[in-house]
Amino acid sequence: MHTISWHSVGESLDECIKCNICTSYCPVAAVTDQFHGPKYSGPQAQRFRENGQPHSPDHSVDYCSGCRVCNEVCPTGVRIAEINARARAQMVAEHGIPLRNRLLGRNEMLGKVGSYVPALANLAMHNSFSRLLAEKVVGIARGAPLPYWSTEGTFGDWLKRTAGQRLHSDKKVVYFHGCATMYYEPFIGKAAVLVFEHHGYEVIVPPQNCCGLPMLSNGEFKAAASYHEHNVGYLADYAAQGIPVVGTSTSCTLTLKEEAPELLDMQGEASEQLKMGTWDIFEWLSELVAQGQFRTDFKNIEMVLPYHAPCQYRAHRVGKPALEILEMIPGLDVRDSHARCCGIAGTYGYKVEKYQIAMDVGEELFSFVRAQGDDVAITACDSETCRWQLEHGTHKPSRHPIEVLAAAYGLYDLEKRRPLNE
Repeated sequence: MHTISWHSVGESLDECIKCNICTSYCPVAAVTDQFHGPKYSGPQAQRFRENGQPHSPDHSVDYCSGCRVCNEVCPTGVRIAEINARARAQMVAEHGIPLRNRLLGRNEMLGKVGSYVPALANLAMHNSFSRLLAEKVVGIARGAPLPYWSTEGTFGDWLKRTAGQRLHSDKKVVYFHGCATMYYEPFIGKAAVLVFEHHGYEVIVPPQNCCGLPMLSNGEFKAAASYHEHNVGYLADYAAQGIPVVGTSTSCTLTLKEEAPELLDMQGEASEQLKMGTWDIFEWLSELVAQGQFRTDFKNIEMVLPYHAPCQYRAHRVGKPALEILEMIPGLDVRDSHARCCGIAGTYGYKVEKYQIAMDVGEELFSFVRAQGDDVAITACDSETCRWQLEHGTHKPSRHPIEVLAAAYGLYDLEKRRPLNE
């Protein structure tokens, strides 16, 4: 991949041939009139936003979920999602940002604060009164699938507690865990570490912070730039040494590889090194497959597993390596949803005015899961917010594919979500 500056992203709007393919595929435009479609709100409206012309009064661009389906289907390569993200950032610069959006953009801060008293934080955030209050006062939808803080400590706590058990090896990998794994889902990180070590890799977990995607999605580009600069400082040297930076949150890895460098015009050797040295975990594992180094000492898992590849995963443009690897597990019947989007789109579906839109968009995926039969016990998805949305829309537990893989190696309890040696 190469860096695409705003100049070239802006120029791409002139490649729009007004064919409306993007609008016909857009999952948001299909369920609401609030969003006028990728073509209108993207390249068409952009011509009124630049070259000193009065800014377009159309704010429907705020209803773009950033799912990137338009980018996937555009026959001429117009960077519609990036154009919309820039337009949203310009609106924030001119008009400010609501408190609700500012809070949703700071999930690392919220995760850290809640982790000090997780049981109390869960009680405070997950009762009908507080959810109603949050909806009326701040605008966070009462039905939105907010996560639960881990009551068994953070992922960092587990790393410290098990430091003496960790593998030391000449082969090394840097793990980018992301905010969700650190504070809400430490079991994802545990499963990833087990799989890394099963392949003989020592896992390095250096200091790191939020990738900045929630801020980018809410138009806070300046704040997001600070987060990305810190991560470049923490991680670029490892990438320069040839040590891969591998993450389990596909939205985080896409942000490090593409969204932050491109949207924020982050130039420089260190930023480029991190971009080129970052991998999504199944993208990295597929390289082991290609090199003949991937372990296939699997146990049978007799189960039907509906799988959804999130929008951010497809935006990596590496195919569906998680699906391909899961299909190697004997007994596992993996079924690809082919759904366009789950609807949640990071923080999009948490907003009261967008909650029902998110649920309507997600119905394509929810109905697919229901169609697989009542015997389906769990689903699988690579993105944390998409898993939470899947659980919300189907009332079935959802797992990260790395958990399924760790279980297939006989290292992890898929139901209890913990290593078997704990």
